[in-house]
Amino acid sequence: MTQAVVSFLRVFTCSVAASLVLAGNAFADLQIGVADDLGFHGDQSSWFFDSLGDLGMQENRLSVPFDASAPTEIQKQVLLDTYVPLATLRGVRVVFSVAPSKARAMTENPNAVQQYAAYVALLARTYPTVKDFIVGNEPNQPRFWQPQFGANGQNVSAAAYYSMLAAAYDALKAVDPANRVIGLGLSPRGGDKPNAANNVSTSPVRFLDGLGKAYRRSGRTKPIMDELAFHPYPDHDRDDLMKGYRWPNAGVPNLGRIKQAFWDAFNGTRQPTFGEGRAQGKVTFRLDELGWQVDVVTAANTFYIGTENIQPTDENSQARIYGDAIRFLGCDASVRSILFFLLRDEPDLERWQAGLTRADGTHRPSYDAVKAAFAQTKGRCLGKMRSWRHSTTVEGAKVIFPKDRVLPARRLTLALVANAQEDALVDASLYRGSRRVLRQRSTVAAYRSKIARFSTRFRPGRYTFRVTLRAAMNPTRSARFSAPLRITR
Repeated sequence: MTQAVVSFLRVFTCSVAASLVLAGNAFADLQIGVADDLGFHGDQSSWFFDSLGDLGMQENRLSVPFDASAPTEIQKQVLLDTYVPLATLRGVRVVFSVAPSKARAMTENPNAVQQYAAYVALLARTYPTVKDFIVGNEPNQPRFWQPQFGANGQNVSAAAYYSMLAAAYDALKAVDPANRVIGLGLSPRGGDKPNAANNVSTSPVRFLDGLGKAYRRSGRTKPIMDELAFHPYPDHDRDDLMKGYRWPNAGVPNLGRIKQAFWDAFNGTRQPTFGEGRAQGKVTFRLDELGWQVDVVTAANTFYIGTENIQPTDENSQARIYGDAIRFLGCDASVRSILFFLLRDEPDLERWQAGLTRADGTHRPSYDAVKAAFAQTKGRCLGKMRSWRHSTTVEGAKVIFPKDRVLPARRLTLALVANAQEDALVDASLYRGSRRVLRQRSTVAAYRSKIARFSTRFRPGRYTFRVTLRAAMNPTRSARFSAPLRITR
């Protein structure tokens, strides 16, 4: 395509893009799309766009890397010059995912943050019809961001990523305040073990905690994102949609956990948090990667190479999960869109096979399931919308007091057990009247138990156990428990 034609298409599509942006700002209904670069290829673009139209899809996320060795050079520009106007004309909203091409690109070069900000601004000026920018990709994973932890074992990736996100936000808004800055592309899992033998990663809850602390330390008085990109993959591909994860990781059924972590991180600052509905000024989810990998049916074997390296699910299970995902997430007003990753399988079995079509382009059952579910729902909730409010307590907090609480006066050791479904701080005391006589303070890890022991020579009288659990991620959230104790003569 000649530069003259490209320029004409850019001008011609501005009005089309404007209408798409206005429609997108309403966020009235769930939208679906794919995260796939397949449409870049000229010989595939017609098939690609026809498939999106057939499925009812309105979004396509593209990867546009930032190369720190060539920070002013738009990667894939020749392909983008053709693709972006064509996508706009076909009614497909383009989402740029702009991640550093190397895991240490942002931490080894002191100028990288400003170079990245200038790069996303260049993209925004070059392609003014694109209004959606995902800043980075899974910065809580070492494959995309290093280091995750410092020499003292504390997370450092969140604070480093914060600098990049804040600079990108300012740069993109300076080009056009209508540009949507989408943060993170957060992985659903992380080990939080700086000395792990492999996959030295950070859980999504703890990464958001670190991001919020970096924001508060900076004294910033502006937001850093309009939306949160999250990748709610299953822990294992044979898991059902609603299996989810334990805290501090999160999948599809645990989105409330991510909302709570975001609220804990940013409440009371200029960064908006999740609210009820898609109200203006509130953060929403862009679930920009969702996929369950499947095994290859015999009829398509010749289109794949290599050996499978995971335990995939089967095609019918994938179809059911994808259809259920549209119906389930359509009833969560904070979810702005779902992007399936990918539309077509990669042929190398060591890579990604979660597409709606096989490597040969034939439809999987999931293709028809997604098409039917979206046609049925139109992105709307067919049941009852699920509401969410931030918590003021500790998730799953529980205290087990001594069973026998009427005892004779003598030297005793009494124990109580505290646990919760998130990391918590435990403050356990024993009072006689209004006077505290014993106190135990400790921490309890999620899904574990902490025993607090009180050992002393008890005098006759009435006592009270008082226990407070505070959320480790936000100590203003608390749960309080008490129980009486009577010591007889």
